[in-house]
Amino acid sequence: MKVLVPVKRVIDYNVKVRVKADGSGVDLANVKMSMNPFDEIAVEEAIRLKEAGKAEEVIAVSIGVKQAQETLRTALAMGADRAILVVAADDVHTDIEPLAVAKILKAIVDEEQPGIVLCGKQAIDNDMNATGQMLSALLGWSQGTFASSLDIDGDHATVTREVDGGLQTIKVSMPTIISVDLRLNEPRYASLPNIMKAKKKPLDEKTAADYGVDVTPRLQITGTSEPDSRAAGIIVGSVDELVAKLKEVGAV
Repeated sequence: MKVLVPVKRVIDYNVKVRVKADGSGVDLANVKMSMNPFDEIAVEEAIRLKEAGKAEEVIAVSIGVKQAQETLRTALAMGADRAILVVAADDVHTDIEPLAVAKILKAIVDEEQPGIVLCGKQAIDNDMNATGQMLSALLGWSQGTFASSLDIDGDHATVTREVDGGLQTIKVSMPTIISVDLRLNEPRYASLPNIMKAKKKPLDEKTAADYGVDVTPRLQITGTSEPDSRAAGIIVGSVDELVAKLKEVGAV
């Protein structure tokens, strides 16, 4: 069984995000980029499936700018066998929308015929949380979202999902799309020898046109702004004054 893992290049989660002076978007110039943390968890789970003998090959896919090669090399260093880069934008500020990504992934799935697609539940840059669900709809495959536990047994997979009320366990038929949550696993660090080996692993480069997909944006960002700064606190002299202030704030 092949495992396909889409990964996205995003601003590193340790970096403080800055908005452009003209409010047209987030400033990505000279900013450290890395693999989306949820996608990193998906890569780790795919590698664990291979180590457990439940998968033969792990394929990492990234759709975006040419610089996403670095993200794919990280996935290869972690243990993925090969990678596919779909260059769909020239500007790092151009974000490929979920539907276009899902259409490209569908074309890749049709070519590669994986038994499972493991993806992050969302990207930390736009928080869309839509690509996995759209891909499931386009393929007509079953899906398990927000997975905190995954067990594959023959032609079925048991998925424990993180939902608002707690945990939900479902059984889905294979092939399937699984979007992973934070508590599924702890991603491994890529060792130096594996980083060196990753440079020799195959990385195919394609374009969106190769798959016949139009990536022209359908959404327009009208403005981006920093959140309001936190207001200063108020020091009160007694419990009665605190209660009075709370009532005052609650009445506003």
